[in-house]
Amino acid sequence: MSESWPVVEVLSGGASDVPPEVQRRLYEDMILLRTFDERAINLQRQGRIGTFPPSLGQEASEIGSAHALRRSDWVVPSYRDHGALMVHGLPLSNVVLFAMGRTPSLSSALKALPTSIPIATHLPHAVGLAVAAQKLGTDDLAMAYFGDGGTSEGDFHEALNFAGVYKAPVIFFCQNNGWAISVPRARQTASETLAQKAVAYGIAGRRVDGNDVLAVYQVVGEAAARARRGEGPTLIESLTYRLGPHTTADDPSRYRPADEYQDWKESRDPIQRMGGYLMAHGLLTAEDNQAIRQAAQDRIQAEVEAAEALAPVEPGGMFQYVFRQPPGDFATQQRRIEEAVSRG
Repeated sequence: MSESWPVVEVLSGGASDVPPEVQRRLYEDMILLRTFDERAINLQRQGRIGTFPPSLGQEASEIGSAHALRRSDWVVPSYRDHGALMVHGLPLSNVVLFAMGRTPSLSSALKALPTSIPIATHLPHAVGLAVAAQKLGTDDLAMAYFGDGGTSEGDFHEALNFAGVYKAPVIFFCQNNGWAISVPRARQTASETLAQKAVAYGIAGRRVDGNDVLAVYQVVGEAAARARRGEGPTLIESLTYRLGPHTTADDPSRYRPADEYQDWKESRDPIQRMGGYLMAHGLLTAEDNQAIRQAAQDRIQAEVEAAEALAPVEPGGMFQYVFRQPPGDFATQQRRIEEAVSRG
């Protein structure tokens, strides 16, 4: 069956027809995302932000896919897709604020839904956005991000079924990183691939090397073109690997084989692969590389400082914007919190 679902690769072949400036931007954004994740992990260890889900090892999937979209398309993220949101226009300071437990406002110009913590519940919403674009007569689309664990949820099947029936312009982008927290992909489904699940719903299915940013950019671009032509949805299985923990509350060494991790880290790291490719084709020098990394560190520092410079949120604020007519015990609870805060 896997022979019927080939994995698209680009970096292992010859020169790509992706413009050199786009190739450089893809690499720069992957560096930026990894730099941010490494800094965010440090911030969490220092107690400056809460639990955080890093994208370490999945940079090519997030960055390559988001760059293949237009700003007028909808991005519908899960909880690990701040890289895609960053490419789409979200300031990284917003990601820091969210990890602090705050709810930063989204610009009305940003075509993205808020981060979704529940698994796969956002997929039907993506279909709804796609159908709305269809009815409005635009050629915009929606792209929903989720992990392999999301394919085990009922919302996944309902969303694909609805999208197939209405030929909705939606892309289902599954980042198959091998582990749904501590559950391996083999314990989730007997299907040989996740992409083949598309067949049951009458939609297109593709597999791509998720650590090959040029291949991801190409496959998502092709799926987007199909959607804009009115040819319906695509399920993309992006084969990648989570080098970091599921979140900073997780210890993957307790369930993940050490040799598996080392193999992916040493031979399939998406940033090393793309950097080597660019150098081999004369599009990147060691000096360029150093400058890119320094620029990423400087930008992340500025984003963190911007987030931490905001005045702290008053605890009583949690009672606002919840109910139009608050229940009677709300006032009592709010008063008790405010009294506790005043006592220090």
